Amino acid sequence: MPVSPTLRAEVLGATLPPLVVAADRVASTILQGVHGRRRSGQGDAFWQFRPFLPGDQASRVDWRQSAKSDRLFIRETEWEAAQTVALWRDASPSMAWRSTLRAPPKRERAELLLLALASLLLRGGERVRILGGPGRSHAGRAGLEALAQSLTFDAAPAGLPAVDPALPRHARCVLIGDFLEPLPEIQRAVSALAGRPVHGHLLQVLDPAEESLPYLGRVRFEGLEAEEPALVPRVEGVRDLYAERLRQHRAGVAAIAAAAGWGFLTHRTDQPPGQALLALWQALAPE
Repeated sequence: MPVSPTLRAEVLGATLPPLVVAADRVASTILQGVHGRRRSGQGDAFWQFRPFLPGDQASRVDWRQSAKSDRLFIRETEWEAAQTVALWRDASPSMAWRSTLRAPPKRERAELLLLALASLLLRGGERVRILGGPGRSHAGRAGLEALAQSLTFDAAPAGLPAVDPALPRHARCVLIGDFLEPLPEIQRAVSALAGRPVHGHLLQVLDPAEESLPYLGRVRFEGLEAEEPALVPRVEGVRDLYAERLRQHRAGVAAIAAAAGWGFLTHRTDQPPGQALLALWQALAPE
């Protein structure tokens, strides 16, 4: 019997408070070890003093600070043009899979990483929205709860995202999923977003068993998205072929991302989420 959208929303909604807390905790560990996203530019907030360089205008010299030494100093303000970052996680049925009860489902890990990244971005002064989801872009620390709630009522169809008409041009986006769809489908989705133009990153989240195929003997594999079941008489006999096919598919996804000027990262659910979060945070750092 299919689960109604209302029931699914209620189940997910019950997990949101601990999910938000966990995301904030993961985000805090990253903030302790890296610098923020601050950079010089137009704005009113003081950022730093730096030495006067050839080509700087004399009107920018801070004479009070310069009087304290024998050098001239420029007073720089903080760049305040907030950027919109759209986040998306795959809500397909296959993302609910996990190989053992000790491992988190792929969707749970994807949502944790999405909210942790949103926490970092909101703290850094950026605007964040759910790609294809309801509502608007959010800013400030209070936006994290609203983003979490929008995941509950995300009515976007399963599968790769379409271009969101509300997404500003030159925004950035992060797509989190297993990206096991056929390569042409992935290429269409990425090309449509890149053509807006939007710059982005793909984070592939897989269960460790999806990489190693650790099973032995006769195994019946059943899909979660209406695929025909597959009976493999001797799994260990196809393990090397499976690994090569996965390698080729992953290389294809990486090539699609590179052709669009996007980044591509990978993560396994048995790895600490902080590793993937740090990699995403550094990838989104201003140039």
